Amino acid sequence: MKTKSWIYFSIAAALFWGVWGVVAKFISEAVNPYTNHVLFTVGMLVTLPFILGKIRNQTPNRAGILWGILAGVFAVIGNISVFKAFTLGGLAAIVIPVTNLYPLVTIVFALLVFKEKLNGLNFVGILLAIPAVAMLSGQSLLFENPAEFVRNIGLSPWLLYSFGALFFWGIFSATQKITTNHISAEWAYAAFIVSSVLLSVGFVAFGQVDFTFSKTTFWLGSLAGTLNGLGVLCSFAAYKAEGKASQVTTIAGALQPVFTIVLAILFLSEKIALLEVLGIAIAILAALALSYEKPKPRVISA
Repeated sequence: MKTKSWIYFSIAAALFWGVWGVVAKFISEAVNPYTNHVLFTVGMLVTLPFILGKIRNQTPNRAGILWGILAGVFAVIGNISVFKAFTLGGLAAIVIPVTNLYPLVTIVFALLVFKEKLNGLNFVGILLAIPAVAMLSGQSLLFENPAEFVRNIGLSPWLLYSFGALFFWGIFSATQKITTNHISAEWAYAAFIVSSVLLSVGFVAFGQVDFTFSKTTFWLGSLAGTLNGLGVLCSFAAYKAEGKASQVTTIAGALQPVFTIVLAILFLSEKIALLEVLGIAIAILAALALSYEKPKPRVISA
């Protein structure tokens, strides 16, 4: 793979997740989180033809498969946690900005555990990306009335679930990097799907899934799963292409809402405020700064 291919895979992941964000809006209130996950799993199964040809010729190791399954478990726990936050009365103005800051967890993990090295411009990108993600969350209370934002924060169950989503999504991104250190992106994604299927079976077995949804909800939920799956596959590919966890997750996390907002404007006739316009500009600058790599010094032969 080319040296810079991880950047393109990161942007592709953000694009797929951005489109997923638009589609998911149509069913966000139609099904519970467990049913939503089952529909997602059905949609991800559609993506298997993209990887079957490659995994047939590869022999994965046990460590990589286990890490891939664990990554999937972390992702689903994060998904369930954010839905739980809302069902327990969580304020969107706090839940969404808090959970969208999950790249912070990945960055800390990458710098302290993976010992990743970033240049000065990369750090500037991180500093730009974090406020950009908050601006693009669609909730402006943090900026319009920070005192009210702080007043609404307390040790309530819904806030704890919000921080749980923040933590598990961040760890999910970090474990993706670990997984691709052992196996290919295709096998990592296959392991991810296995964990998703096993969890879906568990949710059905324990009576958490409501099958009374409409055909429209089924197809939209499955489409959302397909898009989400392709985003996960691209993120695995970015890590396998030697993308740093601190860079890949931050670029994808910052650009995902940019794509969602642009598509919502084009297809849902939504309007955006000046704060979100500023957030888009900052997110793009952050992605450019994070993608910068210092040129390697030339070796002059005698």
